Amino acid sequence: MVGPRHPRSSSSEESSAPGPRSSAATRRSALGLLLGAPLLSACAGVQQSLSQFSNPFSSSAPPAQPAGPPQQAATAGTGGVKVAVILPLSAAGNAGLAAQSMRNAAEMALAEFQNPNIQLLIKDDNGSPQGAQAGAQQAVDEGAEIILGPLFAQSVPAVAQVARTRGISVIAFSTDSSIAGRGVYLLSFLPESDVNRIVEYSASIGKRSVAVLVPDNAYGNVVEAAVKAAVPRRGGRIVAFEKYGADRATPARTVAQQLGSADALFIADDGDAVVSVADAMTAAGANLRNIQLLGTGLWDNPRVYASAALQGGLYAAPDPAGFRAFSGRYRTKYGADPIRTATLAYDAVALVAALARTQGTTRFSPDVLTNPSGFAGIDGLFRFRADGTNERGLAVMKVTQGGGVAVAGSPKSFGA
Repeated sequence: MVGPRHPRSSSSEESSAPGPRSSAATRRSALGLLLGAPLLSACAGVQQSLSQFSNPFSSSAPPAQPAGPPQQAATAGTGGVKVAVILPLSAAGNAGLAAQSMRNAAEMALAEFQNPNIQLLIKDDNGSPQGAQAGAQQAVDEGAEIILGPLFAQSVPAVAQVARTRGISVIAFSTDSSIAGRGVYLLSFLPESDVNRIVEYSASIGKRSVAVLVPDNAYGNVVEAAVKAAVPRRGGRIVAFEKYGADRATPARTVAQQLGSADALFIADDGDAVVSVADAMTAAGANLRNIQLLGTGLWDNPRVYASAALQGGLYAAPDPAGFRAFSGRYRTKYGADPIRTATLAYDAVALVAALARTQGTTRFSPDVLTNPSGFAGIDGLFRFRADGTNERGLAVMKVTQGGGVAVAGSPKSFGA
């Protein structure tokens, strides 16, 4: 994946070189062979749409504009294992553009996987729960063994209802963790992973007294719960905590007055808001050069990199190498840039293709999907938890004028 999340960097076990790769190298990276206990080696023009669709909560809202006529169902591939892909292909505005980019990525994964034994049953949900449920019902009636999608959180329960009657799993792309659950897994960028990684890293460099500023919205509520759990778990303490709405000056003054007892300041919001909050802190008398700034993957934003106040700040995000390589191949194939969340569709298809090849009749069972060793895709390591949420192996990036620079790489494996 995941206030709005701007286009993020990402990682993979692919080559770190940007741009397209040779077809042989691409096929090797996309083989999806399970390694040991299984570790999957899977392998803008519309970039602004990520600010809606990787947001942990905006994807729960329907498009503001009326949707177009539903697209006809389609198939891709000729394998014997049928896999449903449900996306809002005819939804209005950025939703439809995002869905088309994700569909392209799904078909690209199918093309890059050597002799996949899967067939994609592509259904347009028209951006509505009713459309998603109808698409899911049609797909399972056609023999789908697992469902990939939908994108909108409000549509996931409708799909899950159909899936559970057939005893099959759903891998959805929403980043609203409240809709994860039995048999419904989220392959998305969740803010909890960002928080856990940056708090873990900051504690490792001795930053354990943390002041926190988060937006007073649904995203801020999730981050609040995560940071209040993560800081004490790593032996730290929260010395100041404030939420802000339209008025950022008052909370900024309150936190600025307490910065003397903090060695880190955590701000979780999108690029424009982070810059405004940093400016408010400076106006309140805070010297941000004397404290370690911390953030989430939302910080991967040109406004953040251009801000003098935020230079040297650290945030958690996938390493950019994998997305650069993926984007190069996507541009070669489709003549346009992918949206940032297109990698989710690619990794989902590569995952099910690998499991179909290696795991026999239990290929999409909960025990297989929640293997604690996890899988590695374009965005690096990920694993599904039993509660349907996911954990990602993220890098730690530093804000510089030239963009994000990795200061700690993404992990090569998950701990116990």
